[in-house]
Amino acid sequence: MIECLILGCRSAQRYVVKRTLLAVLDELLHELPGLQVQIVEINDYSEIERYTSILIFPSLVINKRLVCRGRFPSKAEVKRWLRAAALLEKETLIVSG
Repeated sequence: MIECLILGCRSAQRYVVKRTLLAVLDELLHELPGLQVQIVEINDYSEIERYTSILIFPSLVINKRLVCRGRFPSKAEVKRWLRAAALLEKETLIVSG
């Protein structure tokens, strides 16, 4: 399962990033059936600071890797990051399976 963390102190900014993620997931599920993604919104300062010092603007973490800091990612970027995470996850399953 791919874990996406939306970091940000402001609910409205996290909402925008979440809507982008959900739109991309809707598209990717047709292309990658069985794709499982967990989306978690984090607004706790100490948790956010584990990944970035930017608290005002949103950031995005995918599978413990900070992929976007202090801005709103585009759909194309999110799609590229999720595809890469899905491919890596699939390769990991094949090697360990």
